[in-house]
This record gives sequence, structure tokens and C-alpha cells, in this order.
Amino acid sequence: MQINTMLKTIPALLLGATLAHGAVAADIKLGVAEALTGPAAKYGVAIKNGFTLAAEEINAKGGVNGNKLALVVEDEQGKKEEAINVFKKLIFQDKVLAVFGPTLSNSAFAADPIANAAKVVAFGTSNTADGITAMGPFTFRNSVMEADVLPVTVKAAVKHFGIKKVAVIYGNDDAFTKSGYDVFKATLEQQKIPTTTTEAYAKGDVDFKAQLTKIKAGNPDAIVCSCLAEEAANIILQTRALGMKQPFIGGNGLNSPKLFEIAKDAGDNTLMGSPWSSENLTPANKAFIAAFKTKFGSDPDQFAAQAYDALYIVAEALKNVKLSGNLAKDRDALREALPAVKIDGATGKFAFRAAPPVAGKQVGFDADQEAIVNIAKGGKFVLLK
Repeated sequence: MQINTMLKTIPALLLGATLAHGAVAADIKLGVAEALTGPAAKYGVAIKNGFTLAAEEINAKGGVNGNKLALVVEDEQGKKEEAINVFKKLIFQDKVLAVFGPTLSNSAFAADPIANAAKVVAFGTSNTADGITAMGPFTFRNSVMEADVLPVTVKAAVKHFGIKKVAVIYGNDDAFTKSGYDVFKATLEQQKIPTTTTEAYAKGDVDFKAQLTKIKAGNPDAIVCSCLAEEAANIILQTRALGMKQPFIGGNGLNSPKLFEIAKDAGDNTLMGSPWSSENLTPANKAFIAAFKTKFGSDPDQFAAQAYDALYIVAEALKNVKLSGNLAKDRDALREALPAVKIDGATGKFAFRAAPPVAGKQVGFDADQEAIVNIAKGGKFVLLK
């Protein structure tokens, strides 16, 4: 009995000694739940690429405290029910340390409660709707809230175009576009800009002529569009077909190459607020853009940049976490380490700020970052000057 027990114990002792001497490193598994197919893939694929690039860079430099980062990637298709399924798989089957995603705010409202109940960090890199981080203390995001970005964008648009009155069009059945509309409405009231008409559409609509005809009748100076990129592009094209030349003002849902693939030069003079710009020539951003182009053969966008920074944020937090092998303790330790992280990344200087408490209880953490206003010129967004 004693000999058998010793023989069973020896391999474990040897493994412990090997790990203690750093000869063998464990993988830190991190879940990535993004829309890799479906309409939201225009964001999700860019996000996955941002994570992939960051993971390769971090691992090439030795990982985090000698441990390599292993991404477990799942396609949540931009659907709420799939986001729920993917979160459950990553958390309970794959036993990841934390989950990044999902891509859309709609999906985050469905899936993040699962992560909070399981006490696992859910880290959003593209969720900007109001209320995301109110879901619980394990919800984090480095995507800047529309409430922080849109007032800056509207103020810049008013100054640049001399705007006196606007029309508004928005998607009324999506958490991101509805939240954006709410922020735009409050912003326009605060900045005392009259609205000639407000029109809504449903997800999947492709014909906007009825709404745009009403907007045209009001003769606004600009059109505020709380939309995702594909709908925005079609709205812009149909506006021009009606002989309307007004500039558009939008949120970061417009910040996708898809806008210009569809609208092309018709999208010129569209203003969009974002924490990131390809023209921001900081050393960190220049290095990110060059590395992204080399690896993927294309230009990165805001969503790739935010994902890239998000992995570096988590890696920075993990430097201060002594992983114990007890998954529940390690998940909680990461959550405790994250709020203090500050980095200077592709999107600029980043820090977290605590979201306002809900019913006196601590909730999650939002991005504390400044917005950059961009304008579309020649089929791409450039800094508004």
C-alpha cells in the first residue's frame, strides 16, 4: 500500500518540481465569443483578428508570468440565443478564465448575466449601449459608451457644418441603436438643436424611402443616424437617390469598412465618434496598424483595435494574479485585478471607471477614454480638423 501510494505520488511531485523551475508553462484559457457569421460578422471577424494578433505578440514575448494565452474562439452569430449557448460552453465546459464578447449589445444583455452568475469576467470590446455594466460586478468593457461619444460628436458636427436643425432615424428593435437614439435625443435637447422629424425602422429593413421622404419634407441641416453600418449605408444611398445632400451624424456602429463597400463616396461628410482613428500616430497605434496589415493583409478598424487592447488589458491584470489552479479563485482574482489596470494602447490612454451602483450594489466597469471625431472623405474616415 505504501509503495503504491509513493509511486502514484512521484509523478505529481515531479510535475510540481518542473512547474516550479519554469520548464513547463500552463495555458491560460480565455474565451472569445464573437459573431463570425451573419450580419454582425463585419464587426466580429475584425474583433477576432485583433485578439489573435495580440495573443501572438504576448505569447512571442513569453506570455504572462511564463504562461501562454490560449484563445478558445466560438461563433455566437450575432444572435442572443447563440450568445447564451456559447457563454455556457466556454464557462462550464471549456472552463475558461474569462470570456470576451459578445459582439452586439443585444447579445450582451442576454449572455452577460450567465457570466455574472458564474462569477466569471465578461469583457465587452464592442458593447456601447447604456446599462451593459449594470448587469453585475463581473462585467467589464473597454468599448466607450455612446453616452460619452455622441455628445462630443454632435457638438463637433454643429460647429463644422453650422447645423441649426436635424432629423433622426434609428433602429428601434436593437439595444445598441435604441440606446444610441436615447443618447442622441438627450444630447440634442441639451444642446438645444431642434428635431424636424424622428423616424424608426426594424432590423432587416432594406427600403427606407417612406421614412426618408418624411425627413426630406422637413429640410433638416443634417441627419442623425443611430444605425449599424449596413443599414446606415443603404439609408445614405437612398437619401442621395432622393436628391438629399445633408451630412450624416452617427455612432461607432458606422465605423466599419462595410459602410464604404455599400455607400462608397455617397458616405462622404458622415461624422462619427470613436475612441480610435487610423490617423492617431502614437507609437502604440502605428505598431498595431503595421502588425495588423502584415498579418491580415488589410487595414484594421476600431473593433480590431479595441479587441487588441482588451487582451493587453487582461494580460496586464494577470501579471498581478498568482494563479492557484483553483478556477473559482483565479476567476475572482482576475476580477479584482482588472479595475486598477491602465495602459497606453492602440486606442490611446486607457483606464477603467466604476459604473454607478445599482440599488446600492457594486456593478461593473466602463471605459474611461476620450472620443475622437472622424469625418468620411474618399471612402474612409479621417480625423475631423
